[in-house]
Amino acid sequence: MAIPLLEYSPSSQNQRVLNYEIPGDEQSRIYSAENLLSDGRTQDLIWAAYRQIFNEQQLLSSNRDKALESQLRAGQITVKDFIRGLVLSETFRRRNYEPNSNYRFVEMCIQRVLGRNVYSDREKLAWSIVLATKGLAGFVDDLLNSKEYLDNFGDDIVPYQRRRILPQRAEGELSFARMPRYGADYRSKLEALGYFAHKPGDYYGKPYYPPQQVLLVGKILAIGGAAFLGLITVAVALSAWGLISL
Repeated sequence: MAIPLLEYSPSSQNQRVLNYEIPGDEQSRIYSAENLLSDGRTQDLIWAAYRQIFNEQQLLSSNRDKALESQLRAGQITVKDFIRGLVLSETFRRRNYEPNSNYRFVEMCIQRVLGRNVYSDREKLAWSIVLATKGLAGFVDDLLNSKEYLDNFGDDIVPYQRRRILPQRAEGELSFARMPRYGADYRSKLEALGYFAHKPGDYYGKPYYPPQQVLLVGKILAIGGAAFLGLITVAVALSAWGLISL
């Protein structure tokens, strides 16, 4: 029997605030398949889906799935099916699922699929349980079939970051694309392996001392080089006096 989704309390984020908005350049552009009249607009919708799922950092030609694109152009699949195919693709799995913990991956998928940030650590825990019990495909299906996704995007709208700007605020929320690829837990693993040994700013106004092993090798090379140069100097001098021939 499947474990039910753990309950969590939604917090008051921008996308949950109902208000009158005037469309502008600051608002996210909505791409929908309901009124696609030209191939150019279909291509714009496809690239919008790639940007949303892979973010700007992973917009590579090798990440394209031309079979999915062809099915979408032919009307064989919906935009929601296209999003599902991208999230379950081998490249998305390799670049986002495998390098990250379940918690970090859940956070990324909520941002990119549901278009908002996670409400709390409890929500990350709830969806992490779904990911661990149902697998990647089951987790993605539950996200795409959730009431929140269907109410906001349905079958034809490409997900986008909802309500980044509020009229009452001078600045809006930053784009999710700015967030680092790896979570803090992955960085701690790298630190345990010896990465990031020096913190930023350690080299400003402070002397830097290499490791003892490096100093020892440097001393050996310096002494050996000095001895070799000394022998060459002596040999040249003896040759000049005619004592030896080179």
